[in-house]
Amino acid sequence: MEYSRLGATGLRISRICLGMMSFGTGGAREWHLGEEAAEPIVRQAVEAGVTFFDTADAYSKGTGEELAGRMLRKFFARREDYVLATKVYYPTGPGPNDRGLSRKHVLDAIDASLRRLGTEYVDLYQIHRWDDETPIEETMEALADVVRAGKARYLGASSMCAWQFAKAQRVAAVPFVSMQNHYNLVYREEEREMIPLCVDQGVGVIPYSPLARGLLAREAGTTARSGTDPVADDMYDAGDLEVVEAVREVAKERGVAPAQIALAWLLGADGVNAPIVGATKIRHVEDAVAAVGLTLTSDERARLEAPYRPHRVIA
Repeated sequence: MEYSRLGATGLRISRICLGMMSFGTGGAREWHLGEEAAEPIVRQAVEAGVTFFDTADAYSKGTGEELAGRMLRKFFARREDYVLATKVYYPTGPGPNDRGLSRKHVLDAIDASLRRLGTEYVDLYQIHRWDDETPIEETMEALADVVRAGKARYLGASSMCAWQFAKAQRVAAVPFVSMQNHYNLVYREEEREMIPLCVDQGVGVIPYSPLARGLLAREAGTTARSGTDPVADDMYDAGDLEVVEAVREVAKERGVAPAQIALAWLLGADGVNAPIVGATKIRHVEDAVAAVGLTLTSDERARLEAPYRPHRVIA
């Protein structure tokens, strides 16, 4: 495993982040894993040197955080030995204040996340989306108070417009150090504004959906997730298959899995610190870790990028 600093901070993270959205018992998707099934996957990641883990309060109705906290305490002797990230924004209850980025919800949500995770602090506290109903000044001040209280070490953001991110940074007493955005070989709209902004400002880029919700990893056929994932159906379509085919061709030539090629491309992209890789099988972790040591040639990168076509902006 290789490690890098998160943006311009001194925080060192593994170049692969294990995304834990697939873990929990409260979700509606058949590909969500309970603790017994998830534990070997997390163990494989830890043994491979992964030290960066990402979850959210809304994953599997909070059970995602509970499961993540228990497993990380089991596999690491010290809290200082891993970097834990979670997020706030999406509904966590039926009440009108159980969602969004108001001061009330942010301060309530961090306490609830810490209880579920079984820890005194998170290393990276992220806003899951932009909240049009709350002034960004209110949100940024509440997040600064979370840091001042010692409940989070750093702040991060997720998908939004570049102008929104710039506005948040302008009013922030404690600025965001990372951007968790939607970025992969079949969705590269982030290269137009957000990633250049992050590179210029020293903000770390930790993309989610690096394999396009499994599309770039599939050699043939469908998986349990790909066959029951309406979000993926809305994000990607048949027009993206030329990119998928290019990934498969390069993978065949290299004698590796397509997932390794897609992740190696992302690991070599400007500004990217650590793709957030979801896993429901041990081999998903193995492919992600192998990609860290795989360097693509300039010709291979050009072949992978050539079939790209513009997309509507999606989160």
